[in-house]
Amino acid sequence: MKDLVAAVGLAVVLEGLLYAAAPSAVKRYMLTLVRLDDARLRYGGIACMVFGVIVVWLARME
Repeated sequence: MKDLVAAVGLAVVLEGLLYAAAPSAVKRYMLTLVRLDDARLRYGGIACMVFGVIVVWLARME
C-alpha cells in the first residue's frame, strides 16, 4: 500500500512540475487533446497504461 501511495504522490508531483514549468505549453497540449477523436485518445491512453505496466514490471524484477 505504501508503494501505491508513493506512486500516486510521484505522479502528482510530476504533473505539478509540468504546470509550474510550462503552463502555456500544457494549455496548448490540452487544446490539442480536445480536438482528438475519442477512439484515438482511448488508444493513446491504453498505450500509456501498457507502457506504465511494463516499466513497473521491469523495475520490480529482481
